[in-house]
Amino acid sequence: MNVRYFAAARAAAGVDEERYELSAGDTLATLLEAILAVERPEPPAGTPPLPRILSRSSFLLNEVAVRDRSAALKPDDVVDVLPPFAGG
Repeated sequence: MNVRYFAAARAAAGVDEERYELSAGDTLATLLEAILAVERPEPPAGTPPLPRILSRSSFLLNEVAVRDRSAALKPDDVVDVLPPFAGG
């Protein structure tokens, strides 16, 4: 499972992307718990902490929007974390 972070999520996570090993039946909610369990350095000044960003973010599963956190994931999936964006 590959997770890609964008904008403030990237700053708060401290990485552009990272891999997670999932078990059969794991969901987006399970993945988010795993993301939050990783010990990370403090985000840059002015960047909200990752838990706050994740609570407000949208997610793409293999480039398709997913809102249901109980959506099942597969080992070869890609999840994009898209925090709220200002402007247009």
